[in-house]
Amino acid sequence: MARRVRHNPLDDSPGLFDEVEGRVAPSPGLLPSHPEIEGYVKRVRLAGGMSGLRGVTGEMPLGPIVVKPVPNKIRFMSFGSGSSGNCSYIGDSKSGFLIDAGVDPKNVAAGLAAYKIPMESVKGICITHDHSDHMRFAYALLKKYRNMALYCTPRALNGMLRRHNVSRRLKDYQVNIYKEIPFTIDNFTITAFEVMHDGTDNVGFYVQHDDRAFSVATDLGCISERADYYMRRADYIMIESNYDLNMLRFGPYPEYLKARIRNVNGHLDNKVTARYLADIYTERLRYVFLCHLSHDNNTPETALAESRMSLEEKGLKVGTGSNLPSDAECHVQLVALPRFDCSPLYIFRPAEK
Repeated sequence: MARRVRHNPLDDSPGLFDEVEGRVAPSPGLLPSHPEIEGYVKRVRLAGGMSGLRGVTGEMPLGPIVVKPVPNKIRFMSFGSGSSGNCSYIGDSKSGFLIDAGVDPKNVAAGLAAYKIPMESVKGICITHDHSDHMRFAYALLKKYRNMALYCTPRALNGMLRRHNVSRRLKDYQVNIYKEIPFTIDNFTITAFEVMHDGTDNVGFYVQHDDRAFSVATDLGCISERADYYMRRADYIMIESNYDLNMLRFGPYPEYLKARIRNVNGHLDNKVTARYLADIYTERLRYVFLCHLSHDNNTPETALAESRMSLEEKGLKVGTGSNLPSDAECHVQLVALPRFDCSPLYIFRPAEK
């Protein structure tokens, strides 16, 4: 039976127990009206326990009820995905961080502001590699928003300074990270892992928050062993689906560029991504975001069709991630991230058990 996926990307109204971690609920005589509490009261009354829960009417105090906190909702948004510029946001109600900085800071700030997320709550930028479309605005962001730090490997920083006309003061903001060694940004634990690409010291990111995880691999020519390890352990995946082989083969690119794209250190073919997604699917996987689609050698419709067909051949129902009624009955949501524009803000709630 299909697993219900409950997600409303445009509605983040807090529940009764949101933002109360570690606190104790008020005494029963002052309890607010809420379905969960009313249900609890009804069950106790039916059982005849505590003399019909007379404490609710003030006749007998029941004592404090310890509220089990609801896990914090994870938020995700993309500001652009492709060779024109890459940048995305992962956060919670307290703070968040950016993955890559290839999009104009004005667009990033405006995209977050539309959902009332201040730039002051963005604590850092995690850089995947030193290609311009992933880091060209890093220094501008860091200089304007001093609350941010730059998280990248030492080799990636050297690559940015060596290959691009960027201020040497970029080093002042950098925090060294290393592959397979977790680091933290507020409530998030992040692990960089090796991916196969032709930048300097390329990484993907495995992002953990409470009992859920988000794996990100934006540029890679093949699925390496370490990328596979982290992708299989995620609830949400952002993975490249760069080109359609026939469009690339008969397209306008020069042969040397076609060869670079198809190389094991280049980019992923739609069919490779599609087969891989079907192979790694488990009930844990809830959202797949296809990223870094080529403008000349792919279309969102083509990339989505390949992955959808591969997943459906496995007997899965595939949703659109658009909060349609039909999406609630699907096993997994499949989304192609916009190349130039901001995506909606996706809010991931824990699955119902």
